[in-house]
Amino acid sequence: MNNRRSFITGIKSTKLSSLEKKFLKKYKPWGVILFSRNINNIKQTLKLTTSIRKIFNDKKYPILIDQEGGRVNRLKNIISFDSLTSEFFGEKFLKNRKEFIFFYKLFIDKTSYLLKSIGVNINTSPVLDLRIKGKSNIIGDRAFSKDPKIVSKIGDFCIQYFHQNGIGTVIKHIPGHGLAKVDSHFFTPIITKKKEYLLKRDFVPFKKKKSFFAMTAHIIFKKIDDKNTVTHSKKLIKLIRNKIGFKNIIISDDLSMKSLKGTLKENTIKTFNSGCNLALHCNGNSKEMEIVAKNSPQINKFISKKTSQFYKILS
Repeated sequence: MNNRRSFITGIKSTKLSSLEKKFLKKYKPWGVILFSRNINNIKQTLKLTTSIRKIFNDKKYPILIDQEGGRVNRLKNIISFDSLTSEFFGEKFLKNRKEFIFFYKLFIDKTSYLLKSIGVNINTSPVLDLRIKGKSNIIGDRAFSKDPKIVSKIGDFCIQYFHQNGIGTVIKHIPGHGLAKVDSHFFTPIITKKKEYLLKRDFVPFKKKKSFFAMTAHIIFKKIDDKNTVTHSKKLIKLIRNKIGFKNIIISDDLSMKSLKGTLKENTIKTFNSGCNLALHCNGNSKEMEIVAKNSPQINKFISKKTSQFYKILS
């Protein structure tokens, strides 16, 4: 494991190209992330994930997916989860706790079964951002609630149930994306609320979480660091570690998103300089993948130790 590099890469299609095989062998990314473009059916996807793991000779090699339910459904070519949004489960939680637990566990059990059947062992879920009226719909019904305590409790259930099923989780978008007025895939959201307010509201759901991984928000919290997005901010990463108390692996959000200014090389270097542990690059563009790979260091003892801890839940 120690010769791997500190980045996660996407791939282009439903099977590895010869170029991608060479890339994986040469640069040895920490993990690979899948999207709808990589998934036609269960048999084909399992063949793909098996071919990836064969390169690394590691049956537990990290393969990730965004499978939140609702509109973020990378398994849409296999099954529909359109009505099963986080908002739906948040409302269930408020109305009938027993019914919520029954349906939410069933949802996670079925999701876990599908992920295992295609060879995926990390789901980049739960979304712990708050549902805030009048803000960008990029979060919207992906959030459980406007109430930080409810979001936190459902987040705990999500992590617990996935871990019981041998699937890792990624809490996102730390330390909170709910206040963003614009979509960070295309623009840089700027939040003007004071740190004291945020620590009592948006940052609350991320505290005391047992997830092995967290994903950053590409947004600027002006009153904490007026120049850098969370991904590139030493101040915000320090806050995530010390005030929020997240002690496990921090992954950047996708470095190909337009919210980050500067070149891809600069953005990759700044991701590690800020204190993020892993850089994420999703679009499968081979030239961009190479830039991220070349500027990602080898994994350190911290990442190696935390990855080994994650591997234990897969047994």
